[in-house]
Amino acid sequence: MKIPALGLSGHSRTSISAWLLNAIALLLLGQASVTAEKSAADYFIRSLPGQPEGPLLKMHAGHIEVNPEHNGNLFFWHYKNRHIANKQRTVIWLNGGPGCSSMDGALMEIGPYRLKDDQHLVYNEGSWDEFANLLFVDNPVGTGFSYVDTNSYLHELPEMADQFIVFLEKWFAIFPEYEHDDIYFAGESYAGQHIPYIAQAIIDRNAKARGQSKVEWNMKGLLIGNGWIAPSEQYQSYLQFGYDEGLVQGGSDIANKLEAQQTRCLADLNAPGGTEHVDVAPCESILTMMLDLTQKDKKCYNMYDVRLLDDYPSCGMAWPPDLTRVTPYLRRADVVQALHINRDKRTGWTECAGAVSGAFRARHSKPSIRLLPGLLESGLPILLFSGDKDLICNHLGTEDFIHNMAWSGGTGFELSPGIWAPKRDWTFEDEPAGIYQEARNLTYVLFYNSSHMVPFDYPRRTRDMLDRFIGVDIASIGGSPADSRIDGEKAGLETSVGGHPNSTAAEADEKQKLKEAEWKAYYKSGEAALVVVVIAAAIWGWFVWRGRRRQKGYSAVPLGNGRLGMEAFRSQQGKRDVEAADFDENELDDLHSRPRPNGMARDRDAERYALGSDSDEDGRNTVGKEKGKTASEQPRQFGGTPRPDLRFRDLDSPLDGVLEKPRYARPYASSRVRLPDLSISTKPPGIIPNAAIHRCIRSPCSAVISVSSVWSSDRLDQYP
Repeated sequence: MKIPALGLSGHSRTSISAWLLNAIALLLLGQASVTAEKSAADYFIRSLPGQPEGPLLKMHAGHIEVNPEHNGNLFFWHYKNRHIANKQRTVIWLNGGPGCSSMDGALMEIGPYRLKDDQHLVYNEGSWDEFANLLFVDNPVGTGFSYVDTNSYLHELPEMADQFIVFLEKWFAIFPEYEHDDIYFAGESYAGQHIPYIAQAIIDRNAKARGQSKVEWNMKGLLIGNGWIAPSEQYQSYLQFGYDEGLVQGGSDIANKLEAQQTRCLADLNAPGGTEHVDVAPCESILTMMLDLTQKDKKCYNMYDVRLLDDYPSCGMAWPPDLTRVTPYLRRADVVQALHINRDKRTGWTECAGAVSGAFRARHSKPSIRLLPGLLESGLPILLFSGDKDLICNHLGTEDFIHNMAWSGGTGFELSPGIWAPKRDWTFEDEPAGIYQEARNLTYVLFYNSSHMVPFDYPRRTRDMLDRFIGVDIASIGGSPADSRIDGEKAGLETSVGGHPNSTAAEADEKQKLKEAEWKAYYKSGEAALVVVVIAAAIWGWFVWRGRRRQKGYSAVPLGNGRLGMEAFRSQQGKRDVEAADFDENELDDLHSRPRPNGMARDRDAERYALGSDSDEDGRNTVGKEKGKTASEQPRQFGGTPRPDLRFRDLDSPLDGVLEKPRYARPYASSRVRLPDLSISTKPPGIIPNAAIHRCIRSPCSAVISVSSVWSSDRLDQYP
């Protein structure tokens, strides 16, 4: 808006001045609030209790707030890749439940460490962090180390996905160097519901980002293991799986009872809308009945690995055995401190949160199988893998829904009418590993002799699968590949699990690109701050100049004044300019509201403005198992302290010092600034500690976070 230079009363000019200065304050406060968020340094893991000998992997962990109204925070643990292939990739891992912690994936499946006991970590040779960054998230709120107010657990899949987008937006703001990575989502069990919903939310978010000058996230693929994706096919597969594995004998009393329950299940599924629910109560009972009817002498089948027996009624709830080491480790005080667990998280870590699974019933959410065709047709590759000894999310159900699903002009793995994609034999280091089958962006991998948690059983084989899917060819960058073959051929791609070099030319080149990306991100934030400060300084200078001009008579020559030309000029020169640093605060009201009679003389000292004293005072104010279900009546439902101070973001760049503030600093608009040395005073005093002021005075500062102003004293109390 353009403000006229003439024809304004003193009161109007004062109001406009205050309005503009208030606008500047809001601009600067907005910039300061961005920098006040936590930085990557606040999440950096400097040491990890029980870590193995050798250099510590680069890791970050902590909480990100996703629902301020209800204190909702998601916990993450991030591992930087050990080596870089031809590009940067990030795999985001989610476990299931709902309500089971992704620390299962981090410490028992694909993460770089496993627990030797509850005191010592050892390296996982098949970790997925070899050529990909790993990001584990306890999702949804209330799961694992994540937390939320007890009456604010999530209930539906769309709201979970929306909240996860909030998490990613904030996470990438803290770690901008990863925002341009190729992103893959991976997980297992009930994550088969979470991941497709999150993927669809990202596609929707990217579509909006195109018109908002935001970065579009490079989502490149999904990997889901033993996923709970299509409830209808999964429910109907239980009895057939029991027959195939010898858990139930056909024609027996047990079989007859299970057949009767399956008939009741089918009646519900065939009712209008019956297949549009994630959970169907009569169908859930098939699994629990099977475990109950087949138990003998208080021993039952492990629902996650039917090769094993367990105490009834646990039936696998205490499996895998590493869980007995993971739980005490994650409850250690030194581990909690190392992972930056907020004090608002008042309870110790548990694998699965019964309260979360009890609330997250998804009664109004359609199953994720309804999203898969659209995701595939959008060009997004999806890989589904299954361990063949899992009962709860068994491979028969996965194969059935693939066979029934239509997408991209075909049904199932049909290549053309009547022609189906072949099942290809996969061998790993001369041992039968499973089968591969693929068509039209969908890949299916069956792992032989494997459980619900395939990476727990075969970490090196699953990383071979990952490397194939994301396109890592170790041979092309000088490594020693593993002997992995499909139909006896390596198919032009050799994976990394057989060994790798410590560095490569490609890795060095990618590190340089990553470094440049980090600097670019830092410069971007710094430049934004400088632009705001420069604009503020320019507007402030203009108002000072206008004020002096009006005071000294430069703004206009009265029509009745006959002293024109050089005589008038000499007369005006007799009145010296004043300096902005010499304002007298007591005169401000007179300057703006009490006009003097024409010709009244002024004492020279009375014409000078004074800012008053600067203040340096520091005024600090002062269940459901991970896998998806249980052997209970509802199979997949097993079941602060002050917030930490915000810090201004540390910039590891030449802009360091411009935006950085100490722990207790908070953004505000100061009422007075002395020019030209840009030292800072405060109103109210004591908001910025001495260290912040002294830092800027001792070292070169191109800008400071403040608003310079000359306000009338009766207006100062209107601003913080």
